Amino acid sequence: MAVTYTTAVKNARLTAVVTAIGSTGVLEIGTTGMASILATIALNSTAGTAASGVLTFSGFPKSDTSADATGTAAAARIRTATGGTDIITGLTVGTSASDINLDSVSITIGQTVTITSATVTHA
Repeated sequence: MAVTYTTAVKNARLTAVVTAIGSTGVLEIGTTGMASILATIALNSTAGTAASGVLTFSGFPKSDTSADATGTAAAARIRTATGGTDIITGLTVGTSASDINLDSVSITIGQTVTITSATVTHA
């Protein structure tokens, strides 16, 4: 039987994620399996808010004005900026209907990478 959480519990867990990210979290966009990091974007000091079982990251759209590498964006993770501790991994990336939505998944080193929206839905 599948485990089901109430919305209040989902929101509490997602709020704990925001706390774990801290005030200096970053969102990294990478290729499949995060084999190559294409772009890194600093999150707001309060990364986002939880409501209805969805964590919506604040301050988007945001951009990395100079991509770190060339490749096809396929995955993302959220880490602490100091220490590089993974907080969320396995985020989907696309141009719509993904956890992390970009203006384009085709990235060339040096280009501007714009994230149009970022959310995490609690299962």
